[in-house]
Amino acid sequence: MAWAGTLLVLVGALGVQAAPLPENEADRRCWLQYTRERTKVNLRDPTAVDFSNLRNGQEVVSPFLVQFAVRGMGVAPAGIQLQGTGHHHILIDKTLPLAITDKLPFDAQHRHFGGGQTSTLVDLPPGRHSLRLLFADHEHRPFFVYSPELTVNVRGARSTTPRPKVEADRFEASCARWYQDELSRPRPPDEPLHFANVRADEPLVSPFNLRLGIDGFGVCARGVGKAKTGHFVVDVYTGSPQRLVKHADLVNGATQLNVFSGQGHHLLRLRFVDDRGVDLLPPHELPVRVVGQEAI
Repeated sequence: MAWAGTLLVLVGALGVQAAPLPENEADRRCWLQYTRERTKVNLRDPTAVDFSNLRNGQEVVSPFLVQFAVRGMGVAPAGIQLQGTGHHHILIDKTLPLAITDKLPFDAQHRHFGGGQTSTLVDLPPGRHSLRLLFADHEHRPFFVYSPELTVNVRGARSTTPRPKVEADRFEASCARWYQDELSRPRPPDEPLHFANVRADEPLVSPFNLRLGIDGFGVCARGVGKAKTGHFVVDVYTGSPQRLVKHADLVNGATQLNVFSGQGHHLLRLRFVDDRGVDLLPPHELPVRVVGQEAI
């Protein structure tokens, strides 16, 4: 913690600091229990989409946050034809389209994110609902890239439903409910650029996966120059004095990154830049601790 604090003094003026781990001991224990699940690298499916923060059977309160992830392809807004890119759609209570050559309709069951968004808020009535993420091209024609269908159980409206608490005497059950709510809560407005799956000073096992998010802008592969869009850049620093050990310029519109690193303290700096490499927002900085290595 002391090292991380020193590093933040050195670089904090250059960027926005990430959200910390929960202060409450039980909440922090619960969050850390799922760290490896949130950050584990998947090399089995080279091209895939999935919901970053939702699992099958999850209980949510409406409106709830839905975060998108894509591997093996990049994001570009609708109407922009770039090889290896597309944009996200959510199918709500709807099966996959029978004809992949047909454009997806625009209705309540086919939610389009043609601006290059990486997340959204979904407001649904109480009850069970099916969700599936589908990746499509610049004309809204589906790629053969979609997530497994999952079911969420909407317990009620966020304004009237009490927030779950982690209880020591029934830790596992209460932790599961608190964690599901924590992942699906709307994000704070003061952190538009963020690492979606990791918090400050979180202990990680290398290699680890980073999910990258942006609110208020769209992601677009470099070379288009579309307004209100950009792409992610990730720098990894280590040591004291700090030194750059990894630089990843995700010019293809990628929204996640696998990081292989040695053990020790690291600083992750996330930037969102335009085609000229100019920052569109202040950098987002995240100190982490790599505490182990895993063979893959």
